[in-house]
Amino acid sequence: MVLLAVPALGGCGTGPNGPGSCYRVPALSLGRDTEFGVRNPETRELRVNKRGLAMRKVEAIIKPFKLEEVKEALNGIGIQGMTVTEVKGFGRQKGHTELYRGAEYVVDFLPKIKLEIAVSDDLVDKVVQSIVEAANTGRIGDGKIFVLPMEEVIRIRTGERGPDAV
Repeated sequence: MVLLAVPALGGCGTGPNGPGSCYRVPALSLGRDTEFGVRNPETRELRVNKRGLAMRKVEAIIKPFKLEEVKEALNGIGIQGMTVTEVKGFGRQKGHTELYRGAEYVVDFLPKIKLEIAVSDDLVDKVVQSIVEAANTGRIGDGKIFVLPMEEVIRIRTGERGPDAV
């Protein structure tokens, strides 16, 4: 049986077994995710926020010259905000050598762009698909996308929580 961790009144931490516990009820879906939350791979239980809504953080590492295309694609599906960070790293692309004033240098860490986008569970597939389509060059080093569960989102100015805060 698959269990769903349902927050008690006021959220997890006030469940039947005291602080830190949640009510558990059978989940309707046997898939990896349901409309209610994120399945914990170790316990096979689903974790939801206080409103019963699952949130995700999508992190994408892309080539710098693809940033504008990805931003436009995300705007096209209604994504209103994201965090962009200049990062350096390498994967299968490894790096390359450059010639500077007659000397050869190995550049191990290549410049990349890291996008961080907080979205509600129902938008994750659209966001991932938009990034893949916009960032794809067909060459090695196009990047990676990571989808992570997010416990809660809080807008500092208003105190809004969950998808309303995004």
